[in-house]
Amino acid sequence: MLAVIETGGKQYLVKTGEKIKIEKLLQKEGEKAVFDKVLLTADDDGSNAKVGAPYLEGVEISAEIIKQGKNRTIRVEKFKRKVRFHKVYGHRQRYTAVEIK
Repeated sequence: MLAVIETGGKQYLVKTGEKIKIEKLLQKEGEKAVFDKVLLTADDDGSNAKVGAPYLEGVEISAEIIKQGKNRTIRVEKFKRKVRFHKVYGHRQRYTAVEIK
């Protein structure tokens, strides 16, 4: 089963049993998450597709939260020429790893 879900302002193509990283959710590890913003569902070979306008009514995708964590550090740099301004700092985005049921 394939589905396209929307969470955290992004869209993800998911399959049953797949593990993905998404924007941070508030639930704890081991809890279940339900995604009700489903844009598309289809069989594994792409047949029998149902497309929502914009979402499918009465369709939910359930997942189990595996891990809450942080991505690796990225460098953010601010620089203004001719005024000797240079600033570098790091950022670690939080994520939630889920397994689609």
